[in-house]
Order: sequence, then C-alpha cells, then structure tokens
Amino acid sequence: MNEQTKEEIDWRMRVFDSLSFPTLILRPDRTIVSANQIFLTKIGADLADVVGRTCRDIFRQYDHDPGLPCTKQNCPLHQTLKYREGSSVLRQIADKDGSLRWEDRVFSPILDEDGDVIYVIESVRDVTRTKTLEKMYHGIRAFLDKVIQSSASAIVAADNNGKLLLMNEAAEELFGYYFSDAERIRTKDLYPRGVAKKIMDKLRSEVYGGRGKLPVTKETILTASGEEIPVEMTAAIIYEGEREVATMAIYNDLRERLAVEKKLQDAQKQVLQSEKMASLGRLAAGVAHEINNPLTGILLYGNMMMEKISPADPLRQNLEYILEDSDRCRDIVKNLLAYSRQTNPAKEAFQMNTLVEEGLSLIRDQKLFINVRIEKQLSDAPMAIIADRNQMRQVVINLVMNALDAMEKKGVLTLRTFPEKRAKTAVLEISDTGRGISEENRSRIFDPFFTTKELGRGTGLGLSTAYGIVKENQGSISLKQTGREGTTFRVELPLADIQEKPKEKTIG
Repeated sequence: MNEQTKEEIDWRMRVFDSLSFPTLILRPDRTIVSANQIFLTKIGADLADVVGRTCRDIFRQYDHDPGLPCTKQNCPLHQTLKYREGSSVLRQIADKDGSLRWEDRVFSPILDEDGDVIYVIESVRDVTRTKTLEKMYHGIRAFLDKVIQSSASAIVAADNNGKLLLMNEAAEELFGYYFSDAERIRTKDLYPRGVAKKIMDKLRSEVYGGRGKLPVTKETILTASGEEIPVEMTAAIIYEGEREVATMAIYNDLRERLAVEKKLQDAQKQVLQSEKMASLGRLAAGVAHEINNPLTGILLYGNMMMEKISPADPLRQNLEYILEDSDRCRDIVKNLLAYSRQTNPAKEAFQMNTLVEEGLSLIRDQKLFINVRIEKQLSDAPMAIIADRNQMRQVVINLVMNALDAMEKKGVLTLRTFPEKRAKTAVLEISDTGRGISEENRSRIFDPFFTTKELGRGTGLGLSTAYGIVKENQGSISLKQTGREGTTFRVELPLADIQEKPKEKTIG
C-alpha cells in the first residue's frame, strides 16, 4: 500500500468517524465491516467486538431489539440490495430500564464500477424527541379540534382563494352547509352580494382594529336556503411573513338577542306609556273636578229658568241650546272621571246577554238606529260575569256609538256573545259595516284624546274609557279585525260562578 493510498484511507475513516449519527458499514451478507466511534460509544463496545458479526446480532445484544424483519417483502436492507437505492425503517426500541425510544435506521448503498452493491451504510438516528413532539402536536391539534368543534360560536376558516379549510358544527348549523361540501363553497357564498369584499377591505385597512384584524362588528350572513341572518362577528387574516395565506372568522347569531332587546324596548315603551297615562289620568281628574262645580250651577239655574220661562218666549230656544251643550259637557266630565278611575266600582254578578240588552236600551236617541239594522247573535249558554254593571253598560254604549259613527248611521250592527271555554271567558263582539280603521291609526285607537272625528264631534275618550273600564274589571278589549267590510271589537271578561261574591276593590 503506497503512502497516498494509506493517507486516503485514513482521511475517509476520519470522515466516517466524524458522522453525527451512529453508523455501520455492512457487506451485502449483513456482516459488519466497520462502525464509527459514535456507534461504538452508544453500545459500549470496541470495534473488534462488532466487526464480522451481523447487524442483527449486535442490535439484539446491545439494544434489546429483536432485530429487523428479514423477509424480502419488508426488510429495508433487502430493498436496498434489490433496487440499489436508499431505504429506511422506523422502529420503537425498549431500553434496559424499560423506557421506549424511536430509531430511524437509514440504509444507503455503495456501488462498484458495474453498479453492483458492494457495501451498505446503515445510520441509526434517534428520533424520539421528534416523535414525542409529533405526538404532542397531534394531541394539541386534537384538543384544539375538540375546542373548535364544541364552541357555541360558529367558526370558519378559508384559504386565500376563499376555499373553506375549517367549519365547525355550530357554523354548519348556522349557515346550513356541511363541511363535506367545502369543495363547492366559497366564502363569498356565506354573505349577501358585496359583503365579503367589504369585510376584506376592512381587514386590510389600518382603521378597523389594525391591519389583519376586525374587532366585533355586526354584519349579515346568507344561509344555504337564502335566509339573511344578523350576526356579530370578528375576523382576522393569517399571515406567513408578509404574505396572506388564510382568513378566519367567528360568528354569533343575533336573532335571539335582538328579539330580547325588542321585547325590552317594547316593555320600556309600555312603562313610559303607563306613566303618561297615569299623568293624563291625574290631569283629567283635576280638570273634571274643576269643571264640575261651575257646570252644576249652570245646569241648576238653567233648569230653574226653563220652569219659569214661557214656551212662546223667543229666548227659550237659546236656553235649550245652553242646557243641551251643558249636558254634553257633563258627559265629557263623566268620561274624564271614568278614565281617571275617580269613580267607585260596585261589582255584582249578572249575565253577559243582559249587559248587551241594557246597554242598547240606554241609548236614548233611537233616531240613530233608523237606517241601521241590528243583528243580535246572543248565545243561549249562561255566561255570568262579575263586574261594575254601570261601567260595563258605558263600555257597550261607547262601542255601539263608535260603530254608528263609523257607518255614518247606516248599515248593519252585529252584537255577538259566546263563551270561550278554553280561556274561561265570556266574549262580546260588536261589528259594524263601516269604512274600517286606517293602518296608521290602528295602534292609537285606545290612546286618550285621540280621535279621527271632526272637531266638536268627539273627545277621543270613548275607546280609551272603554279600555280602562274593561281592564279595571279584569277583562280585555281588542281590535279583532278591520277593513273595507267593517270593524269588529272584541271584549272578554272572566266567567264566574253565579254564587261567587264580588270582590271589593280599593281605589287608590
């Protein structure tokens, strides 16, 4: 061996020993030709202890490894010899203390000038840390998947082309799509036209929460069925360096919250309306009492003058006008007192049909009915109610007069009574064939002092007084229907045992 050849061999051995992985050189029959120092240190042996032995024997002795499978189908060394290319096998090894580690054994062929394998280099790489990190990563990913899937908020992620990458169960339920259909869905399909672009413009802007971030905002999404749903959402762009690679968004359905907010707003309006009605009631009571005193004097002295003045006296007609207008003022004062609850209710038991008959009979001006056909559809079933008889008569009179005015004193007036057994109420419906109530006025018909009649023909207290009286007697009054064919008002009062004694009510 010349000096140059020896130097070359020494240099190659130094390179072999400097390899960072434990490495063997094998003949095609699996006997060991050489091993680097790292391998020898690893197994705690000298080179003479391994040369000439097979790799299977060495691993079985020092690593408690049963050895690589030696069948032609799955032996990586056999695959290297056959195909003259590198191969590898990943194995889990048990150490002497019972702990497990992972090894990746890589086989690389050394070929001669004819392309035949003359040696095989086997490197043993400890990949325990890599496998542990992989396992940890898979565990964390599985945990995150569970967190995302169990979230009550809808979560969606998409790539830079709008293709869906993630859609949790809440998102599937909200949008009506399945993630299995992701190939045919793009993010723009989740919004009404133009909304997706608007959201991306906001994400790329510095104005809304900084570049790549969209704080909580209200938007509208589009479901698979075409329904538009209000949502509260946040969104973000996912970057790799400065490059946009994906987007994600979290959605919360606002329908239930908006419904609750609307109910709260309606309740607040009702409270304000109640406070306003209470203030109007106090005002009405004060006005009524102030007017009642001088009105009593006018009626007293006016009637005394009527007794003394001659029928032929030309002033008699003027006096009659004065008394007639005074009577109208007295009726207005009576309505004001009823509206403000300043009268003492005297409850008693009576039949609903009796109330209808008495109410009609108390309308003194029968000329109002000349061109009106009255239809009574009164139930034969006994319907006892307990209420203030005089107040409820006033309700019937007010509703009938309201119907007559709506028909302009001609048409059909229908009064219908029947028991509502499920609700345990007695029902009175009063229908006319008038012009109906316009849509813009329907919400105000029970407001005090609201009237559509001409100036001087109404005070706007008729329906509001009826509403207050019915409520005072634990009943309800409502507009059942209205239109070109007429209007129907519905009054419901609790059915009561005729033996039941009326309950006293304290007036505050």
